[in-house]
Formats: sequence, C-alpha cells, structure tokens
Amino acid sequence: MKNRNIYIPVFTLLSCFLSLGINTRISAKNLADTCRIESGLISGTKDSKSDVVSFKGIPFAASPVGDLRWKAPQSAKSWNGVKECKTFSASAMQSTPTPFSMWTAEFIAPVEPLSEDCLYLNVWTAAKSSSEKRPVIVFIHGGAFTSGSGSVPVYDGTAMAQKGVVFVTINYRVGIFGFFSHPELSKESVSKTSGNYGLLDQIEALKWVQKNIAAFGGDPNRVAIAGQSAGAFSVNYLVASPLAKGLFQRAIAESGGAVLPTNPFAGMQDLKDAEQRGLEFVRSMKVNSLAELRAKPAQELMAVRTMTSPIVDGYVIPKPLYQIFSEGKQNDVPALMGWNANEENFGGQPQNAEKFRQQAKEKYGEKADEFLKLFPSGTDAEAEQSQLALSGLQTFGVQAYAWMNLQTKTGKSSVFIYHFERAVPYREDQKPFGAFHTGEVPYAYNNLHMSNRPWEKTDIQLAETMSSYWANFAANGNPNGSNLPQWTPCSPKNPKAMILAEKIEIKDLPQREGLSFLEQFYISKLKKD
Repeated sequence: MKNRNIYIPVFTLLSCFLSLGINTRISAKNLADTCRIESGLISGTKDSKSDVVSFKGIPFAASPVGDLRWKAPQSAKSWNGVKECKTFSASAMQSTPTPFSMWTAEFIAPVEPLSEDCLYLNVWTAAKSSSEKRPVIVFIHGGAFTSGSGSVPVYDGTAMAQKGVVFVTINYRVGIFGFFSHPELSKESVSKTSGNYGLLDQIEALKWVQKNIAAFGGDPNRVAIAGQSAGAFSVNYLVASPLAKGLFQRAIAESGGAVLPTNPFAGMQDLKDAEQRGLEFVRSMKVNSLAELRAKPAQELMAVRTMTSPIVDGYVIPKPLYQIFSEGKQNDVPALMGWNANEENFGGQPQNAEKFRQQAKEKYGEKADEFLKLFPSGTDAEAEQSQLALSGLQTFGVQAYAWMNLQTKTGKSSVFIYHFERAVPYREDQKPFGAFHTGEVPYAYNNLHMSNRPWEKTDIQLAETMSSYWANFAANGNPNGSNLPQWTPCSPKNPKAMILAEKIEIKDLPQREGLSFLEQFYISKLKKD
C-alpha cells in the first residue's frame, strides 16, 4: 500500500537507578514516565485512561544525512539529562502523504514533518517493572518501500500494550534514500555492497530492541517482528537474512512475502544490475562524484522512481529467498501469515475475456489450458472475477503458500495461516472495498477506534479476537489461548487457514488449487532463469 503508559513504581526505578550508580535526584512526578536506555534518560507520556506509557521519537541510529546518506546506519549518539520522547519524529523522506482510494487518513503517515533524519522508533508499554519480561512486537510499516511511517494512526500500540505486549513501531529509509546502489557506494562500504539501507535500518532497530527493550519491561528473547505489505516483505527478508539471526523469535507477515518472483518487491534483482541502474541515474543527474550527489537536496532526488526495493546483494540478502529457504538457511522461527479476500481492489481495470485468454497463453504457454480451468473466462464477467481472484493470490496469497511449504520442508517451526474476509464497514461518503489491502491492520492491533467508520458488534469482537491471537503469538509462538477458536498450524498434509470474518473458524486453505498452480509455475520459472 502507498499510503498512523508503563506505570513504573517509584521504588522500582529507584532501585534500578541505584544499581546502575545513577543520580536518583529526579522529581517523583517524572519517575512514572522516565526510563534509562543505552543512550541516556528519556521521558514519555502516561495515558491516564489506560495506564500505558508511550515513548515516541526515540533515536535508534544516527541521522543518515550528509556524508551518512547511503551508508549503513550508525549508532545513535548519547545525551545528557532527560530527553523528551513525547511526540513522533519526522517520517522518512517521501512524497506528501495523502489519503486515496480505500485508504483514509488513519492508514496514512502524517503530512509532516518529512525528513531524511528519520531513524526513530516508538514504544508503548504497560509494564510496572523492568523485570516483567513481557513479549515484544516490533511492527514494520508498509508503503511499497517508498512511503509510510511508524506513526500511522492504525499502528498505535496502546491497545496491544494493554494486552501485555511491549509494542514498538519503527521508521526506516524508503525510496532512493533506502535502496540506491552504485559501484562507488559498494566500494566504500565495509561489506562491499550497496542498496539495502532500508533493511539495514530495520536490523539496526532490532539490535536497539535487544539492548534496550528490557528497560520498558520487555523480553529480548520473545521478540516478534511484524509487518504489513512492504512491512511483510521486510519480515520475509529479515527471516532470510543472516544479519538478523537471533534478533527475533517469531515472524508475522500480513499480505506480503518475497520467496517467489511474482512482483517488483520480491528482491530478484542482484547487486550488479542495481549498480548499473545507479550509474545510469548518476549520469542523468549530471554530477561528477558521490560527494556532489550527497550534496543534492532531498527533494531533487525524490523524482526518482527506480531503485526503491530490496535486492539480492550477497550480504543482507545473500541469495534469492527461495534458494535460502530451500537450503534451510533461513532464521527458523514460528510464523503467522496471511492475506485478505479483496487484495485486488487497488488493481487496474480488468481485461475482457478475449484479452485475458490471450495474455494467459502468452504467459503460461503450455500450461495455459490448466490455468484457464482454474481461472475461467467464458464471459467478460467471469473473466473479471478470475482476474480479481488472481490478483490477490498472485501478489500475496502464493507468497504465503510457498513460504509455508518451504518452512515446513526445511525448518522445524510452525506456520499459522489466516485469510481475512471481513468486509470493512464504510460511511455513506465512502465506497465499499470489501476486505481490502491493509483492512485487517486495525483489527489485528485492536485499533478500530482510530477510524470513523460504522463499526458493528461483529467488528469489535473480531478485533478483540485477532489482537489476542497476535499477542499470544508474540508471547508463545502460538496464537492459541483460552476462549479463542482453535488455530491449527498449516502444512502440506494439513492445509488449513483461520478464516477471520463474521464467523471465525478453521477451514481448508482457500483456493488451494490456484495457489498450487501459481507456486509451481513460479518455481519452474526460477529454475529456468
């Protein structure tokens, strides 16, 4: 998608400060929302209604500007005194965030501020002591790797903190600032690679969590990475990356994955090709050096629409993800993943039946007849329905299906799959988009109150159930818990999915035959390439 307090008793913080040899002369009224992290003291904001404390705009890395533009993230600088962390930082540099289509304001990053100085994160916690060791969710925002922010309203962590989770949202560099490759950039780097700065930012944030989350009552040994859309692609990359080993213990991917080359975000481009594109870009900018390019104003670079997604660089992503998972070299952690019933609602206009059949023959060759049996096109109306179904399956569904098959073959950890089917309610001034892309997010994190929509009792119950599943999964690597419908793991022998709709129930994996066809087609394409 393109595109939104701990109550710590005084005696707990005093004992913590004394054990660290820290001056404890801080007024009592500040102790409930003041915390020491590696870089220094920070203060947050306690919500009187929920007893949740939020800390917003915490720097997890140095500002990636000037000479640090297009370099791996550097450690955040320390400070003296108490740093106020009560407001969100700037979002990453991107086009002005504007609501469009089904994505109303609560799904979009704030209009301002936007800046390259964006490497900050946010924490919500209801822990009363730093020794509580609560499970942690680190949420990675979507936005097609070109937009988005950890401050999107539907990502608010208050409700999840009330469920016992320490909730974290992060920013990372997007667009050309996060994914620009060039031979000179590769040459100057320690890794001799360039381009995956956005992923390196995410890894740096996870390192920060390992070092600091205990201060908020979190358990660094129970960290779940979660993300939606580009955030879910990111989760898949992090599960595959050797650089992220040990930084998390569970993975949640909502509508996204990169194990098959089904879309532009699937990371099939390698470093050499990406560097060549970088050379072409530099020539177009008429500069003579990287220093000149780094001196260019951010807005001047914003017009670039290439080099905006991860690549196989041999370092962050050593090989294509299908190969990494096939060889069992992924970070073997429990995974919860799925997609929505109407993902396709942001696609283009469907082709008529004749054009659809023609394109099928061109793309699937000798497999075209088999394809058209699964996605029929006897009439224009039938072809339209097939295209709608295909769009969601091909972009998101088959990624989850292939990821599950690979994980159960080469890993030991369970995979839980969902299919979100609840048509999101809409006002009279809105259009119906069904269970649209990103529509599950306010349910998963119990944030329906962030949207001005005519919610029904069904929605409230679904949000309560989904957020409990997500919280349980973060805590135990298993979504099940008391008073919840039983969710069985998905495997080739037991292909089941949790249907998240008016009725919540475990059923056979939707459209499995179509998923299997698409998976085998893209695997054969990988082998040919």
